[in-house]
Amino acid sequence: MSAVPTIAAIDWGTTRLRVWLLDAGGAVVDERRSDEGLLTAQHKGFATVLDRHLRDMAAPENLPAIVCGMAGARQGWVEAPYVEVPASLGDILGSAVSVPGVGRDIRIVPGLAQRNPRAPDVMRGEETQLAGITKLIGSGSHLVCMPGTHSKWVIAEGGAIQGFGTWPTGEMFSVLSQHSILRHSIGDKPAAVSPDSQVFRDWCQEALFDGDIGARLFSIRAAGLLSGLGQDDAAAALSGLLIGAEVASAIRRFARREAPVVLVVSGALGALYAEAMRLDGIAVTIADADEAVLAGLVAAARRNGMLAEGMVK
Repeated sequence: MSAVPTIAAIDWGTTRLRVWLLDAGGAVVDERRSDEGLLTAQHKGFATVLDRHLRDMAAPENLPAIVCGMAGARQGWVEAPYVEVPASLGDILGSAVSVPGVGRDIRIVPGLAQRNPRAPDVMRGEETQLAGITKLIGSGSHLVCMPGTHSKWVIAEGGAIQGFGTWPTGEMFSVLSQHSILRHSIGDKPAAVSPDSQVFRDWCQEALFDGDIGARLFSIRAAGLLSGLGQDDAAAALSGLLIGAEVASAIRRFARREAPVVLVVSGALGALYAEAMRLDGIAVTIADADEAVLAGLVAAARRNGMLAEGMVK
């Protein structure tokens, strides 16, 4: 396979940026990662940031690029209007929006909107990860969990996204650990939490079996004062409560307890969610989130005629 780059694939998050150079078959030629996400690019300029990375990677000046994530948000580079669910993954990728006024062909994959008045919701970036796991969700009915700052749970049926929900679990952990009374229990820098922690498991089970964690949150503070709960265990307790509550709520909403959950995640967070689901008796199929977004960007490039169809990595 030639090592000459044919296209750049870009995952532009709120705080992080990932750039891949791909050859004609979709294989990675080069890769860069930086902290120049949406919040930074708004000030520096999206074109300025991307052009500098591509120049540093010795990419051709006219190299096309396929982009997903927050670059397509209203406050991003160019707004890529939401595609409403239900929608097929092919139609979602095919709705990519061109960026005008630049010296290369750049297209941004749109996010998804759920206009249910009882459960309005949006996503950007996760739709591309979903497109990257079609081997797992391309046929049949599946429940997909995509943990993160704003965790997404998705119903996929026959290669189409039927609906989804967002649980801001990661953000809640950050707010509670840094800006609530629990900061005195957890400390300035929350400790990393292991799925092997018995404290994590115990508090997770409490949330799984109860679901209502409002009154239990302050128990973390009380346990530190009365029972000597240390800072590391306090972080594990909070993580267990929040993840357990998310899993219990999502399984209840989507009523899919008997079917395996496709868990799309990278890093240590995946082990915590997998353990929470194991505690709840839920089978899990794991897909790597980094691999999924890259595969989804390749699929988007092919759907938009930027890479040849039928070639494999």
